Amino acid sequence: MDPRKVFCPNSDCPARGQVGQGNIHIHSRKKQRYRCTQCHKTFTTSKGTPLYRRHKPPDAVVCVITLLAYGCPPQAIVQAFGWDERTVYGLLQAAGQHCEQVHQHVVQQPRDLQQIQADELRVKLQGAIIWVAMAIEVRTRLWLGAVLSPQRDLNLLVRLMQAVRRCALCEALLICVDGLRSYPRAVQRVFREKIPRHGPGRPRMHIWEHLCLVQIVKYNPMQPARGMLCRLVQGTGPQVCALLRQTQGAGVANTAFMERLNATFRARLCGLVRRGRALLRQQDTLQQGLYLIGTVYNFCSVHKSLRVCTPNADLRWAARTPAMVAGLTDHCWSVHELLNYHVPPMRWTPPKKRGRPSKQMKALIARWCT
Repeated sequence: MDPRKVFCPNSDCPARGQVGQGNIHIHSRKKQRYRCTQCHKTFTTSKGTPLYRRHKPPDAVVCVITLLAYGCPPQAIVQAFGWDERTVYGLLQAAGQHCEQVHQHVVQQPRDLQQIQADELRVKLQGAIIWVAMAIEVRTRLWLGAVLSPQRDLNLLVRLMQAVRRCALCEALLICVDGLRSYPRAVQRVFREKIPRHGPGRPRMHIWEHLCLVQIVKYNPMQPARGMLCRLVQGTGPQVCALLRQTQGAGVANTAFMERLNATFRARLCGLVRRGRALLRQQDTLQQGLYLIGTVYNFCSVHKSLRVCTPNADLRWAARTPAMVAGLTDHCWSVHELLNYHVPPMRWTPPKKRGRPSKQMKALIARWCT
């Protein structure tokens, strides 16, 4: 137990989310509990994780979540472990929500993406149809997130592009998508900046200067001409070629990397299988399953195309995960490490009250807000 690496999870504590401030002390080594000297609350090491207050052994919980993340049917887990089906789906829900928080905290940080690919999946729920839009960074194979909507419309694509922009710097960027007509409007609406204006009135919006958009249009099989057509919507040809050389070495613009990731998700989540009999009942279950699989894919699954040659004779190839290539971590995480990752809450802000703040409030602001 190291109190220097732990923060207070109490939402009412002024010291919440801050590490190494000297306010955390060990309360009980036997029960694995800490104590915050600011709010005088105690908490366990599993507070804020899917392992908190589980009546099952932690190793068994991690094993079940690992099986769920790699496509094992819940019914098989119920038969193998003898657990109740509601317990298994409760673990799926808790792990999915935790992985979504980890994704928002770690992955959704500005970086140079260079090239991304996006695509949509049609998912059949029980009595409903849901469209899932996802994106991937080509150079690192990093999954950038997913958004869900009952319709495949402009709103779905705008939300996806907003999730991509939260991960992108205003640098040269190539976006490869399919031939859906709403993509150019969604990209132009999201990837733009305000032009400073000295006079009154609304400032003009300007699209990113080095943004390139390529649509891969597939011909109709019933037509005489078959194949694919690359349509350059935004940017220039030399810019697209330079970004393709930097991200995938050679070749032409395509959505093959996104299609391969779709196959991984279809293999690990039964509701995404085409013409399958296993249907998901609720949209929340679909979202939690997507983020569980996507976060495990980013941090815990080594990618064969990302391995590098090492000078070590005993270990010729060094395996890497997408998060390692993106610089988010320096090693391959285990599922146990992922589930025990503590996402810090938002920092405390002093409450707004009329009149002058008291001396005690001024001391708290000086201690925890500076």
